[in-house]
Parts: sequence; C-alpha cells; structure tokens
Amino acid sequence: MKPQSSTLAKKVVRKWHQIDVSAKPLGRASTEIANLLRGKHKRDFTPHVDMGDYVVAINAGNLKFTGRKVAQKVYYHHSGYLGGIKETALKDLILKDPEDVLKRAVFSMIDDIKFRKKIMSRLKIVKDSKHDYKIDK
Repeated sequence: MKPQSSTLAKKVVRKWHQIDVSAKPLGRASTEIANLLRGKHKRDFTPHVDMGDYVVAINAGNLKFTGRKVAQKVYYHHSGYLGGIKETALKDLILKDPEDVLKRAVFSMIDDIKFRKKIMSRLKIVKDSKHDYKIDK
C-alpha cells in the first residue's frame, strides 16, 4: 500500500472578502466567515497551516436572528472560583455591543488550535456599511 501524500502551499495568498451579515441569520453568516478565515474554501487547504483570508463583516448592527434566540439565549462565563459564574443575555449584549455577538459566534466555530487568535485578528467587524478596508474584487 502506497503512503498517502499531501501537498503544502508554497506561498499563502490572502484575499479580502466583504460579507453583509444583515442579509443572513447569525449562524449562517458566521459559518461562512469562519470558513473564509480558516481557508477551507481553498483547494490546497491543510489543517495545520494558517492559510485563511481577511474578512470584513459589514452591517453588524443589523444582525438577524431566527426563532426566540434574542429572548432565550444566554452566554455564560466562569471565573474558576466558587460561585464565579457570570451570565449575559443575548438581548443585553446586542444593545451593548452587537459586534461582540458576531465575534463570539465566529470564535466558537473555529477549531481550538494554536493559531486561533491569529486567525481572529483577520476578522474586521463594522457596525454599518462604511469602512476603510481595501477589498479585492
């Protein structure tokens, strides 16, 4: 039996993508963003190589939600101490910081790998449709 071989990308070419997150529900938009950031749309994708692109998410202030998520969804955080659980409702987080809702969704969709923070640094979230990033077409 022949050993399996894989080809590695010689040089990673990063493109800029712009996604309107008000056009789709939060989960659909964040899945698309996570795949672009990770580089899974590329033909020569390799799991241990950081080959993703830059993504600019516009209209983050107008996120769409399906069902009753706005009223029911709660985010939890624990400090590690007894009684140190903190909870934040989605409706409060939308009013306070709508960009953080999208950032949390995308962050949880990317695998827990060594370069996840570096991947997330290529995500640019804009509240409305105007930005200064140069988008390749």
